[in-house]
Amino acid sequence: MATGTADERRTVYRTCPLCEATCGLELTVEGERVTRVRGDREDVLSGGYLCPKGVALGELHHDPDRLRAPLVRDGDGLREASWEEAFERVAAGLAPFLAENPRRALGIYVGNPNVHNLGGALFLRPLLKALATRHLYTASTVDQMPKHVASGLMFGDPAALPVPDVDRCDYLLMLGANPWESNGSLWTAPDLPRRLRALRRRGGRLVVVDPRRTRTAEHADLHLAIRPGSDAPWLLALAHVIVDEGLARPGRLADFSEGLDGLAARLAAFTPEAVAAQCDIDAATTRAVARELAAASRAAVYARIGTHANPFGTLAAWATELLNLLTGNLDREGGVMFPRAPHDRPDDGEPGGRGFTTGRWRSRVSAHPEVMGELPVAALAEEIETPGEGQLRALITIAGNPVLSTPAGARLDRALAGLDFMVSVDIYLNETTRHADVILPPPSPLERSHYDYFFMRFAVRSVANYSPAVFASDAPGEAAILMRLALIARGAAAGADPRTIEQENLRGLVEREVGRPGSAIHGCAVDDILARIDGADACERVIDFLLRTGPWGDGFASDSPGLSLATLRAHPHGIDFGPMQPRLPGRLRTPSGRIELASALIDGELSRARAVLAEPSRDGALLLIGRREFHSNNSWLHNLPSLIERPERCTLRMHAADAARLGLADGALARVRSAAGEVEVPLEIHAEMRPGVVSLPHGYGHRYAGTRLARATAHAGVSANDLVVGSVDGPSGNAVLNGVPVTVAPA
Repeated sequence: MATGTADERRTVYRTCPLCEATCGLELTVEGERVTRVRGDREDVLSGGYLCPKGVALGELHHDPDRLRAPLVRDGDGLREASWEEAFERVAAGLAPFLAENPRRALGIYVGNPNVHNLGGALFLRPLLKALATRHLYTASTVDQMPKHVASGLMFGDPAALPVPDVDRCDYLLMLGANPWESNGSLWTAPDLPRRLRALRRRGGRLVVVDPRRTRTAEHADLHLAIRPGSDAPWLLALAHVIVDEGLARPGRLADFSEGLDGLAARLAAFTPEAVAAQCDIDAATTRAVARELAAASRAAVYARIGTHANPFGTLAAWATELLNLLTGNLDREGGVMFPRAPHDRPDDGEPGGRGFTTGRWRSRVSAHPEVMGELPVAALAEEIETPGEGQLRALITIAGNPVLSTPAGARLDRALAGLDFMVSVDIYLNETTRHADVILPPPSPLERSHYDYFFMRFAVRSVANYSPAVFASDAPGEAAILMRLALIARGAAAGADPRTIEQENLRGLVEREVGRPGSAIHGCAVDDILARIDGADACERVIDFLLRTGPWGDGFASDSPGLSLATLRAHPHGIDFGPMQPRLPGRLRTPSGRIELASALIDGELSRARAVLAEPSRDGALLLIGRREFHSNNSWLHNLPSLIERPERCTLRMHAADAARLGLADGALARVRSAAGEVEVPLEIHAEMRPGVVSLPHGYGHRYAGTRLARATAHAGVSANDLVVGSVDGPSGNAVLNGVPVTVAPA
């Protein structure tokens, strides 16, 4: 909502699109400039909380390095071009690859920022359908794919991701997460520090398991400095104690769970004593935590990227939800629950469905199984480099910088240089897009409307918030860009009208809902509903329809006070529909309609984990882990002055004892080597590190020529991913980014 005219000072309320917290912002705009950003105290979810990333939203809009026009390649360089010329170049460049059948020479990479904007969230699917390629790579396989696989196997739906009901929780066990600095991850809960302090004030207990004593660990009742990569066996040891000592209390969950009876045998090897050496957590402590967890009145186990980006990521994700189930805290107030967004379907229906499978196809070189239509991004470079039938020779990237954010980035950089054709949809000329033949820049976040399509599905309360564009733009939005690419992929001319796909997409949504028994518009005339949908553009029209047919929607009834896009426009601080509610068993989509704990895939991982227990420990080896930063979000905010122009944060952190043993001094340059490569980086001796573990932040390495990132280049740092070999968690294809063996010596 804005007040005043374009030439006056005006106040605008907006949801921050830069991370998963979705905080409400109050922007002061003078003419065409944002002059102040602060937290919206009336926002129904964030209540005024604001982190430095939100403050920098105006800097992102005004960044002189942000692209305002398409770039096309001429010889060895890129020059500005009109949108018409750019799309004609795309059509000509993709034509030979689109003619191949099957289209195995053309791939697509989708980066993290895609889920933070509405156009990408709603109109990527038509492009993927039109491309019909099996070469889909996304940031999910350097982040959360193990959680999707575990949820798919247990609940039948990889999108059924429970989140901690932190505001009603009494005991929170947290692994591999640092919300004090990164906010929530797959957990939309603005101002988590305040919520965690409140948990402790009401007598609750916070236990943090992390190789570093992070800012979150500093505020915990107990911090356990686990050995990197050993989260899965430790979680299994907790489950072993709960089952072995008769502490399991699944309650009503037992009525619709399969596989509880066989758990004792499957967990028998994972005693606290057996895993102690591997995890560096003594058996007595493990037993104490297990008993506390089982005895807590309302408890939750939350594990994130630190547990997923290791060789047993899927097993760790499965064990996390197993513990929530065994303690009766799955789908329970104060435990972990399945959020419902205002644009979701209004009811879950009867339990049951097709279930979840992986491996419908495999990658060409290393035979990695497909998961959710994706292949591991760790395999992208080898698919480009390796000759033979099906070699990847053309690539589309959307809002991503995989050269800095995926394994073996230097190798991928070399591979991208060998592509025949590349298109990038991105607002920056960065380390990845510098290889593109055409760059199509969407408008800035403040030049497009916003509704958090993805992250409302992870929110601790059911809320809805809509933000209209702050500034006008003549450039096509991301939705229009993706629809025009989809039309080109379907063989249409470069100038084809994207409204063709918009109308197809919207009609398909209406037809499905009209035909769904129990829908508020079941049996209505499709054209009548289409005529009544509100919205100035494709994204607004889709959101209006989804809201009106959602759980709190008006159902297109003229006398209903229910939700619509118009309602949200009238509530600039959002609408709160209340806390999460139980959704099981209706949320289950397994073939049995029950929670399925047993599967061949998990049994295989349990066998592999049992074998690793017998392996000797690698005493003396240093293990590399990542590091999240309060002032950053991956690699894509490093060009903003308030976030990057501070004391250099790209340092190798190490415990004092390791530094003394290796003859390293604080502030000195250190050479870090792994099987993948080496980097030289300043050393920071830090008390937060446990001995034997070193840490580098994620997303740095802005050292490549040909980019347009002046501030980022001035604070280049090194890329931790240059040290990552490319190993993956087998079931999910998620990259192994933590626990990487390295050597460190004076440079």
